[in-house]
Amino acid sequence: MSDCFLPTTEVFGSNVFNDSCMRERLPKNIYKAFRRTIENREPLAHEVADVIANAMKDWAIEKGATHFCHWFQPMTGLTAEKHDSFISPTSEGKVLMEFSGKELTKGEPDASSFPSGGLRATFEARGYTAWDCTSPVFVKEDGKNITLHIPSAFCSYNGDALDKKTPLLRSMDSLDKQGMRVLRALGNTTSNHVEATLGPEQEYFLIDKEYFEKRLDLVLAKRTLFGAPSPRGQEMDDHYFGTLHERVASFMHEVNTELWKLGVSAKTQHNEVSPAQYEIAPVFTTVNVATDHNQLTMEVLEQVALRHDFVCLLNEKPFAGVNGSGKHVNWSACTDDGINLLEPGTTPHDNMVFLLFLSAVIRGVDKYAKLMRASVANTGNEHRLGANEAPPAIVSIFLGDQLMDIFEQLANGGAKSSKQGGNLKLGASTLPNLPKDCTDRNRTSPFAFTGNKFEFRMPGSTQSSAGPAYVINTIVADVLAEFAEELEASDDMEKTLEEILARVAKDHKHVIFNGDNYTDDWVKEAEKRGLPNMPSTVEAFKSIPDKEHVELFERQKVLTERELHARTEILLEAYGHEKAIEAKSMVNMAKRQIMPAAVEYAERLASSINAVTSAGVTSTSQKKMLEKFCSLIDALDDSTAKLEVAVAEAAQIEDIPEKAEYYRDKVVAAMTAVRSVADEIETVVDAKIWPLPTYAEMLFLK
Repeated sequence: MSDCFLPTTEVFGSNVFNDSCMRERLPKNIYKAFRRTIENREPLAHEVADVIANAMKDWAIEKGATHFCHWFQPMTGLTAEKHDSFISPTSEGKVLMEFSGKELTKGEPDASSFPSGGLRATFEARGYTAWDCTSPVFVKEDGKNITLHIPSAFCSYNGDALDKKTPLLRSMDSLDKQGMRVLRALGNTTSNHVEATLGPEQEYFLIDKEYFEKRLDLVLAKRTLFGAPSPRGQEMDDHYFGTLHERVASFMHEVNTELWKLGVSAKTQHNEVSPAQYEIAPVFTTVNVATDHNQLTMEVLEQVALRHDFVCLLNEKPFAGVNGSGKHVNWSACTDDGINLLEPGTTPHDNMVFLLFLSAVIRGVDKYAKLMRASVANTGNEHRLGANEAPPAIVSIFLGDQLMDIFEQLANGGAKSSKQGGNLKLGASTLPNLPKDCTDRNRTSPFAFTGNKFEFRMPGSTQSSAGPAYVINTIVADVLAEFAEELEASDDMEKTLEEILARVAKDHKHVIFNGDNYTDDWVKEAEKRGLPNMPSTVEAFKSIPDKEHVELFERQKVLTERELHARTEILLEAYGHEKAIEAKSMVNMAKRQIMPAAVEYAERLASSINAVTSAGVTSTSQKKMLEKFCSLIDALDDSTAKLEVAVAEAAQIEDIPEKAEYYRDKVVAAMTAVRSVADEIETVVDAKIWPLPTYAEMLFLK
């Protein structure tokens, strides 16, 4: 029976070597030893790893797997995998199927072929992958190829982190340590660990594969570099939550099935604001597993789309003039015994644990706002942030009416009450009274409290959630460490708590903003408040190795100064590479597709004028049309030539930050000039000879 027709309860997790599978297949003593490793954050013993590896191999082979791979997340932002088969030749000319604990726990991919920011030279090739046993192993089907995937960290021969998972795991340890210090100081003796939880909402576009293959910009740059606006966009507000197109619904059904088999708890799906845009969101889980699951989600979206003759576009801004795609990172912290530390309860004003952890988040976000901004910077997001569709590049916090009231009470000497939501009456006898939340939601805020978690709305759709997550983990852990020192030294706990809460409320009230973040007035107000505004991706990246950031990451043992500088170089270099690809693709399309179509149209106009004139008729309008159109051709030729010069000049710059700045300031401006005239040409040229699928076709035809 096809997986599509099996009960969801049977499909879910069927390709995951999860806890129930381990309990069933492992000897009791081995299973208990593995659980101790997870629960006590201890290294895995070699003899335990050998037994687990053998059980994994048997399970994977039963699923049809012939290979295994360490699945890791290098600084490319994508995932990587090197496949090895289970076969081991024998002297009789046959093979055995073997898999050892060493192969499970350690791999050796080539570290020099991935971005390293100077941590590795080309001739220094050795790198290591290490099994992250906190994230479940799974079997993945890629066509007829079935492989056992082992979630792993990736480091250099010298132990430097070359991936996004290693700092995430380190930040989880830091948050656990500092969070538990605070809880113990407050008298909690039952919880053993503090863990961050995550629920990344993934937005994406679907367009017909036929159109995608005709657009070199989409194939190479993952976004449209040309395209006149469609006569219809998103102004009718009719796509958001609209009825699913049958073809899209079939695609979503298969996506869900594939994700459920991998243990990804895909929960929500719907049409998004822009035409051809959609969203999928999971149930919350621990930050590490959630990050792995989101990487799988992006991979599955792209793979399944092709089976339905779609292409899934994950770029933050694939189409100008309509909303781009984000990845809202919903972050919270909880204990191993089920306490959500950001759950306000019915009387949040006297919930000291909640108020203290809330204050830690507020102080951390305000203190390290530049780092928060840098964690969501990339070339695509530069087009999205601040475009009246996503939060601006200014980091602020939305608390809502209830918590804002409590925050103000704390600043004035202590909170004594909490606003309540009450009931909402809809005025129809058949409709029930609805319990009303204590505060509204603010979709314009970059960092909004939404009931028992914070929604970080700035991350871009292509980004790994690991970066924003480990930044939040680290800054919150650092502030919790400050609080813990005060609480542990206190002789009067109640007084110390009041002092901490009052201090945070007074010192950080300027970062709280409950209004409309899209307005120009807020930009001006934020400047008055002293909040940093970094619309430029390059500017954001250059702030990463600031002294206070280096000290923060080293203090919490998440990244060394060496690793932080390497990441900055990697990101700036990637920015330059991406802009170069875009610019070169634009030149190619302008010269080989748009210019020939424009010239052909001009020739047709000229022939038409000659024919009319030969007939003895005046062709004044046609002549004006031809003159104006020829001036557009000249402008396209001129602007394209200038773009070529700018790209050539950028290629001569060796200094990575200087090159990134040149692309931002000179190349992007030249690209804008080419697009402006090309898009105007599109509105004039005969549709029959225009070489590129239009916005209207890509966004509205399925």
